Amino acid sequence: MQTDSVAGHRPLGLAGRWMASLAVAGVAVAVVTVTAQSVERFHWWAGFVLVPGALIGATGGPLLARGGGRAFFGYLLASVGGLVFAVGALLMFGLMGRGWPLMVTLPALAISGTYLWRTGDPLPRAFHRTVAMLALIAAVLGVTLLLLAEDVLDFGETGWWGGFIMAGGVVVLGNGLELLRHRIAYRAQAVALAIGPAVVAFLLGLRFLRDWPF
Repeated sequence: MQTDSVAGHRPLGLAGRWMASLAVAGVAVAVVTVTAQSVERFHWWAGFVLVPGALIGATGGPLLARGGGRAFFGYLLASVGGLVFAVGALLMFGLMGRGWPLMVTLPALAISGTYLWRTGDPLPRAFHRTVAMLALIAAVLGVTLLLLAEDVLDFGETGWWGGFIMAGGVVVLGNGLELLRHRIAYRAQAVALAIGPAVVAFLLGLRFLRDWPF
């Protein structure tokens, strides 16, 4: 009898998650639409991008909440839906020309968030951590581009992007050297493969940042 009661609650719990996810998507669409209308920047046709993005993101919510192997797939759906929704919102407000750096920041944040599903093997974990950290640097780059587009920042003629290239080199080098503390096969080869590109990236970024002619 107790087993039947628990089993009877499972569909309701799943249905509740779906309803909550769809409700969040509906509220998000409504907020963007009403706000765009209130500021007289409403472009109705952007709804054909906005609504599908919200629905795609909503399908990922219940899977993400269930955890386990479905959570990663749910995260991917939620990330894709969020990105499509963001594009729809920019189009709705007519801000794609100024807000395009978000198309750098949001995908990069989604990629960096996958580090939550890290493996136990040191070698693939180090590679995954490197990709996630590089994506985080790309997200900061997107924010910087947005601030530059809004004239909040002004680096003048400085090759400021060289700093991001240098940061990427440091990330690759640090994660490569971290492998030295693990007793794994091909450890020396993996570290050597990381050091080479890391040094090249660091020196290349320094060249842009300092505006060296060589």
